[in-house]
Amino acid sequence: MDNIVDNLNNAYQEFVAATANVLEAKASSEGQKTPATDAALENFKQRWELFRVACDQAEEFVESVKQRIGSECLVDEATGSVTGNPGQAASSGLPPISAVRLEQMSKAVRWLVLELQQGSGNAAASSHSHSPAPFDARFSEDAAQ
Repeated sequence: MDNIVDNLNNAYQEFVAATANVLEAKASSEGQKTPATDAALENFKQRWELFRVACDQAEEFVESVKQRIGSECLVDEATGSVTGNPGQAASSGLPPISAVRLEQMSKAVRWLVLELQQGSGNAAASSHSHSPAPFDARFSEDAAQ
């Protein structure tokens, strides 16, 4: 994370310096187009793009961390690993399930979403409605219940 912050900070500082260089070049040329102003503008454009890339990388990192934290919280909640403050019950009203079982259910949901996205939702729904298993016959744990 420190590397991402450092890259973003460096890209920002270079962008600000390039902006100052453009303003200085314009002022010294009295607003006329010169090779110096063209070079300053080109450098400004490059620094702007590098700054945008650094921002995108930082945003991707933040999103991946948010997803990881969300997944960990979901697993903790589902498996009963989350405990409340001392003296407080940490009950959601649902019995805890194993992390393996949670992953199995997650995969089943992803399969169903893919089937629906591919337009085979009707066929998938009719085949699942005749299944004697309570959730998804692809998992032995479901079939045994």
